[in-house]
Amino acid sequence: MKAGPSVRVVSDRHLTLPSPPNWGGEREPIPLSAINQYLFCPRRAAFIHIEGVFKDNEHTLCGNIVHQHSDLAGYEVAKGVTVLRALPVWCERLGLSGKCDLVERRPDGALYPVEFKLGKRRRWENDDAQLCAQALCLEEMFGIPVPRGAIFHASSKRRREVVFTPELRALTERVIADLHALFLESEIANRRSELPRLPPVVWKPACAECSLYETCMPRASVGKDRAERLARAIFQI
Repeated sequence: MKAGPSVRVVSDRHLTLPSPPNWGGEREPIPLSAINQYLFCPRRAAFIHIEGVFKDNEHTLCGNIVHQHSDLAGYEVAKGVTVLRALPVWCERLGLSGKCDLVERRPDGALYPVEFKLGKRRRWENDDAQLCAQALCLEEMFGIPVPRGAIFHASSKRRREVVFTPELRALTERVIADLHALFLESEIANRRSELPRLPPVVWKPACAECSLYETCMPRASVGKDRAERLARAIFQI
């Protein structure tokens, strides 16, 4: 897994980025995008962030187009609101790094992260957790509370506000802990020259639209997992 992004200091009369942490040591930061992938499917997250396997399909390519503008780092000020694009963020406490598509610095000093997503305006838990993780990074970096943000749904061209409740924050931190455990297990397997164990398949209708369908082969893997469980039960292994 790659370390956190390189940082270009972005500053104006309202905001200056602090220096990024030194990620030297055993624990490398979890990419913010891995939180979204893990909640959607832990197995997909492992393929992408541990195995380094990724394939594009219509959905991922359209998502790339949606992010083209927000991926251009920079800022502008309009009506007292500073809009920062592709802002590098991190949280040393939780071992996170990545970038925010867009962060608004409001006239009262409040920070408001905005994440761009492809689909229509609809609540998705994995999107909300990814946005919440961005808020956790901003809170540590700037020492101020970030109580809410928004998902911009490109298909409907509408924002959906997300409140970072205690429940959402707890969920986000649990997922981060699970990801660190998954990455650590993979590192231990590599040290032993063993293949890392992928999370089991959980078949759902969304599997058919996944860009890694042919790599994962979920229907075949479900049958294999059942056979292995049956063998362990019969032979007590």
